[in-house]
Amino acid sequence: MLAELFAVMAPVLAGAGLGYLWVRLGHPYPVDFITRLVFNIGTPALVLASLSGANIDANSFGQMMFATAMVILTMGAASVVVAKLLRRSWRVLLAPMMYPNTGNMGLPVVLYAFGSAGFAYGITVMVTVSLFQFTLGAVLNSNGSPTKTLLKTPTVYAILISMALLLTDTSLPPWLANTVDLMSGFTVPLMLITLGVSLASIQVKSLRSGIGFSLVRIPLAAGAAWLIAGWIGLPPLAQSILILQMCMPVAVFNYLFAQRAQREPAYVASLVFCSTLLALVYLPVLLAFLM
Repeated sequence: MLAELFAVMAPVLAGAGLGYLWVRLGHPYPVDFITRLVFNIGTPALVLASLSGANIDANSFGQMMFATAMVILTMGAASVVVAKLLRRSWRVLLAPMMYPNTGNMGLPVVLYAFGSAGFAYGITVMVTVSLFQFTLGAVLNSNGSPTKTLLKTPTVYAILISMALLLTDTSLPPWLANTVDLMSGFTVPLMLITLGVSLASIQVKSLRSGIGFSLVRIPLAAGAAWLIAGWIGLPPLAQSILILQMCMPVAVFNYLFAQRAQREPAYVASLVFCSTLLALVYLPVLLAFLM
């Protein structure tokens, strides 16, 4: 399992390392342009490419979605306490607390650990996290009207279309499926390279703070997911996947939101980087319990 886990995380570390070296070598990098490109084109395509055609029934989808939403809201409430503990603004820590990397890292780990039977549950968690992140997250990180922000967020439309496809067991036409698959290909690499660009300016103090944040967040996320799954009555497989997904490292999208809103993006980048490195240590231990 450790080898499979490293195989999932190696591209993350390599992409960030590429961005780090690019800036250190003195090359320019248009962060604002790349951020707009990823948000407006790459991410909607990635959502449609990842979620269209996934196989899960409506009842299981609704139950898992509700459980995930409850964990997200619980972590959001806990961010106020964690912010005081770490002496940071709750606005900076809110998104990293609520939105783990359930997509390009969480889904492969779920697939390796639980197979196709668990993959549909993993997809449902990813849909719910993405829906919160690109609605509530977009509103909280906007500088203008919340309604206009939502209407101008293409990923919201992509999520709604994907949910309709999931619940009606419908697939995209081949020409459209091939198009969004092609367009989604640049999203994750550009996210990781942009993360590495920000890491080039991180100080050692931020790295220590990033590790401290991860050591606080992971037990909270695991405990919240376990309690809520038991309260709702999720089956054992769904409960394990909910815990696993909510304990994933901080999502790279949190850094992009922080970059767009100019809310300590370098610090948020350290949270992403440190939590991803620590995942090599704690995920095998967590999987040993859950499996």
